[in-house]
Amino acid sequence: MKTISSSPASPTAESSAQAVAGDELHRRIHSTDLLGTRREVQIEHAGELYTLRQTSKGKLILTK
Repeated sequence: MKTISSSPASPTAESSAQAVAGDELHRRIHSTDLLGTRREVQIEHAGELYTLRQTSKGKLILTK
């Protein structure tokens, strides 16, 4: 984790710290990490099975 020290007189450091904290809220996963060389993968979530497919035009479709 990146730590930024800030002082009250430094609003730039404070806004940078908020930006770092905001980045921790989202996790980015590249589609090739999920799909690999396949065009379709099944994802289990909350006991349900979903299918993530890549179309011939490169778009992603998630279906239940």
